[in-house]
Amino acid sequence: MPASSPRISILMYHQVGRFNNPRIHRPMYCDVGRFRRQMAWLHWCGYNVISLNDAYACLFMGRPVPRRAVVLTFDDGCENFREYAWPILKAYRFPASVFLVADLIGHETRWVTDIPEKAPLMTGETIRSLHKEGVMFGAHTLNHVYLTRCTPDEARREIVESKSRLEDLLGETVSDFCYPYGDYNAQVAEMVRDAGFRCGLTCIRAAANYAKNPFELPRKAISYGDTLVGYLWKLHAKNVPKGEKPPARVATDGFA
Repeated sequence: MPASSPRISILMYHQVGRFNNPRIHRPMYCDVGRFRRQMAWLHWCGYNVISLNDAYACLFMGRPVPRRAVVLTFDDGCENFREYAWPILKAYRFPASVFLVADLIGHETRWVTDIPEKAPLMTGETIRSLHKEGVMFGAHTLNHVYLTRCTPDEARREIVESKSRLEDLLGETVSDFCYPYGDYNAQVAEMVRDAGFRCGLTCIRAAANYAKNPFELPRKAISYGDTLVGYLWKLHAKNVPKGEKPPARVATDGFA
């Protein structure tokens, strides 16, 4: 898709809830009050909050892109998504995709080693219940590992088995993959494709239109410190990947 087409912003969240002003790993947290205001802004200002399925169809299958298109994604599958984020999303009828660490379902964020507080992860029962209510789920490996630091066999297992285990849990195909830490290379992206996923989500900060292929989808990280002004800046200004030049003529999505 031309980068000058109407933009699709895939937003990346992790935990939503009440937190005591975290000093590190701030992109892992979003205060529920700010999250509520962000979702209200999207609703009242007429943004098109679309599913990852719809975004894929727009980016790679020729479907027209709606104005002010936004996709909401949540990494890790923390229990506070069910408690805090989902009721707000449901009230606005906003679709969302949650990426699960397949071997740690029902456990906690044990991969975060430099802070004592570990966040509980959703159980299989919670995941199935949310799935029935419309939440979409994707794979985030088995153990939340840096895939480029694994041996090829280890990386392939983390990718392939995360897909099969989640499909067993949900009873349907799991099509979307998210790279833990945004860590991937060409070999890892090829493994994701060969495993049968249709796309891979990265931590490249840009509009999704700049994806070189379905396995390098950019996203915009929402962090604990983001005010509504900062949120709007990410939606409407943070569109071009670092090191790339914007197109000569950019189609706007309703804002300068």
